[in-house]
Amino acid sequence: MRKEMYIIRGTREESYPEFTARVLKLAKEACNLSPAAIKLTLTTRKPPAVSVIPFKKEKISVISLYKDDPTPAGLLLDAPGFTGAWVVEEAIPVGYRKTWPDGEPTPGVNLLTLFNKKPGIDYATFIHRWHNGHTPLSLKIHPLWNYNRNVVKEPLASCTEQFNGIVEEHFRSVPDLLNVFKFFGNPFVILYRMYQVYTDTNGFLDYKKIETYFADEYHILSGK
Repeated sequence: MRKEMYIIRGTREESYPEFTARVLKLAKEACNLSPAAIKLTLTTRKPPAVSVIPFKKEKISVISLYKDDPTPAGLLLDAPGFTGAWVVEEAIPVGYRKTWPDGEPTPGVNLLTLFNKKPGIDYATFIHRWHNGHTPLSLKIHPLWNYNRNVVKEPLASCTEQFNGIVEEHFRSVPDLLNVFKFFGNPFVILYRMYQVYTDTNGFLDYKKIETYFADEYHILSGK
């Protein structure tokens, strides 16, 4: 099954409720394209003012389509705020069991991260460090409920931005993400684990271009 990811960004004029309503409507309209599944990750509210994670304040959504038809979704390409769309290679090293209805927000909270490889390392090294180093470390340290890892393979249209990877990390509760003692561990290991994560990610990611967002997730259409 082919997976495509489309980025739709909000405007300064839009409120978070307006942006949420617009993108939810857009994702639901994409059901008319008859994909096998649709998932939406988006910012529905301002990020926390205080956090060890440097959350971006802009509004963003990522609409994921699972389908066999290679034709790009024109209604998403033409949507206000569209900045990029790609075919991706998905992996889910740890996954939740969905028990809630389509159209309702996934319980908990999502950490959406978009990034590029670090300048000076080759692509094979980037993938190796990401998949064989960072992924196992994240699963060991953080209380992840669902880890959706996407390697960007090819653009679907002319894009105003480019990323090498898009990751959606889901947590059962907001404190699991925002409470440093839940996110990194107890006081005896927290500083060492924070150092581990920083040195690991700094070894393969371009820190000047990384984007992290405090987001929510919706399964618009299940079936995958």
